Amino acid sequence: MSEQPNVRTQSRRASPWPVFVALGFALSEVGIFIGLYPVAVGGLLLLGASVAGILRESGYVRDLWRPLTGLGAAFSVLGVAIVATVVDPATVEIVALVEEPSGVVGRGLSVVGAGGILVAVGLTGSLFE
Repeated sequence: MSEQPNVRTQSRRASPWPVFVALGFALSEVGIFIGLYPVAVGGLLLLGASVAGILRESGYVRDLWRPLTGLGAAFSVLGVAIVATVVDPATVEIVALVEEPSGVVGRGLSVVGAGGILVAVGLTGSLFE
């Protein structure tokens, strides 16, 4: 017999977000370092959305849209910083840079692209909520 007959045991739910954070981190890392730009963008989108989901589930934020916008802005700034380490902004043609990204520039542009998508989704979601 139980010492406390009227006490219910609380069942804990397992959160799915850590798996998606790990998958997003791994995909973005593989895509960025190997140069598979669609994989890098997809991995960063999964990583950003998963981190926003964790923040929402744990109660740190009320909605998903502000964290998505913030993470997108952080990714964009990081990507611009990556591109700026290689390219002199005063002497570069933007169209030529985007048409033929190579090496570090392509990797930085993939981070900027994922950040831009996250910002767009975050702003759109906050407008329509």
